[in-house]
Amino acid sequence: MNQTTFDRSTIRFQDVTTVIGLEVHVQLQTQTKLFCGCATTFGGQPNTQTCPICCGLPGTLPVLNARALQLAIKTGLALNCEIARHTKWDRKNYFYPDLPKGYQISQFDQPICGAGYLDVSDSKAAFPARRIRLERAHLEEDAGKSLHDESPRGGRSKIDLNRAGTPLLEIVTKPDFRSAAEAKTFLVELKLILGYLGVSDCNMQEGSLRCDANVNLHVACDGEIIATPIVEIKNLNSFRAAERAIEFEAERQFGAWQKSGATINDAPKQTRGWDDNIQATVLQREKEESADYRYFPDPDLIAYHTADAEIESLREQIGLLPAELRTLLTTTHQLKPSDADVIVGQGRGVVEFFLEMAAGCGNSRIAANWVGQEVLRYLNETNTTIEQYPVTVTEFVELLALMSSGQMDQTRGKSVLNEMTESKSGLASAIQKLGFVAVGTEEMRQLAEQLIAENPDLAQQIRDGNVKAIGALIGKARKLNPNANPGVLKTEIQDLLI
Repeated sequence: MNQTTFDRSTIRFQDVTTVIGLEVHVQLQTQTKLFCGCATTFGGQPNTQTCPICCGLPGTLPVLNARALQLAIKTGLALNCEIARHTKWDRKNYFYPDLPKGYQISQFDQPICGAGYLDVSDSKAAFPARRIRLERAHLEEDAGKSLHDESPRGGRSKIDLNRAGTPLLEIVTKPDFRSAAEAKTFLVELKLILGYLGVSDCNMQEGSLRCDANVNLHVACDGEIIATPIVEIKNLNSFRAAERAIEFEAERQFGAWQKSGATINDAPKQTRGWDDNIQATVLQREKEESADYRYFPDPDLIAYHTADAEIESLREQIGLLPAELRTLLTTTHQLKPSDADVIVGQGRGVVEFFLEMAAGCGNSRIAANWVGQEVLRYLNETNTTIEQYPVTVTEFVELLALMSSGQMDQTRGKSVLNEMTESKSGLASAIQKLGFVAVGTEEMRQLAEQLIAENPDLAQQIRDGNVKAIGALIGKARKLNPNANPGVLKTEIQDLLI
């Protein structure tokens, strides 16, 4: 079909299919680099974590970091990937100042992790549940970092090789996403899984998790599908940036296609960078093909054979993953999907805290409310982890027992909890410091009888059906016993008068 024979202005953006694939680079949490013993710690002085191997000096030989390979296999298992029993190393050739050897040791035709998938869904029903296919996940070493002085009097660039040789796992998806929202949800879920596995700290600010997006459009015209050239978007330093960049690029491609009179194949593939300041993608270069990298097997590294016993041993270390835990919380513990999302989204430690607390108090929903509100509020405000939370599960359960038995109302319970977190004190010490005294059942009954005897007019109004008068009667109880639980006292008065 001649693409210039129809009126492109009649095609609406809503009728165009956006096709998206992701390439996610994950820095594995090892103490040393992929092929040498240099540290991978972030923030060191430039070029202080280097050696002849990661600097690419002649005559050096790489030695594989076995821990990096184990973390890659563990990730592949969690992502339902086929684990290669035989994997090898290849040289990816390109020239750039921060690549000292002139090639990157990577994996081309025999990656450690083959085809897999990840199921993603949105609890807010923004899109239906989707199975995103994974093409592969392979190990490779990172390059260094170029530091550019872009000031008016600058113009010089410097190279920091501290990051050169750091182990990366590149996870490549099939082009299965149809919206930026789906891509963002996938990234959030993937990051959560990596955190549960403990294979990476996924700190995007430090470059531990980086993402590139490949975007193009499929336009249906006269029974045929026209595809715009694929654009790879780089410099996506947050999930929100990834979402915005994909949305912008899809609209940019559609506008360019509508204005162009040429056939789609006339335009080359591009690599564009996301500029967060102007909220737009910017052309960087034409996109390379795999042939441009001239891959060939690395002669300095032998192939690796993965034993079945090693794979099964790593599989046993995985434990329950986020999707399985959401199912556990919504079925066994009867939580709302949104509440389960909040708890699971905070990491394995918070889930374990909740499960222990729910078992202790015997009420999953009450435990979820307190964890989802009070515990997470404290963690967010103090920027701490659940392991640093100053209240033990045992003491939290004891506090909930005081409230459920009526010996303390919820308002005072929160005050006690706040005192425990602020002063790092125990339950008994916090209660004593605040001057709270637990009021037993018999004492509450006596207080209710005293209020009725001293306020016969209000008591009669309650007998006559004026339920609001109970509030006035309870208000008078504060002078007699400020520790009385209003809810329990209300029940005692109703039992005596109604």
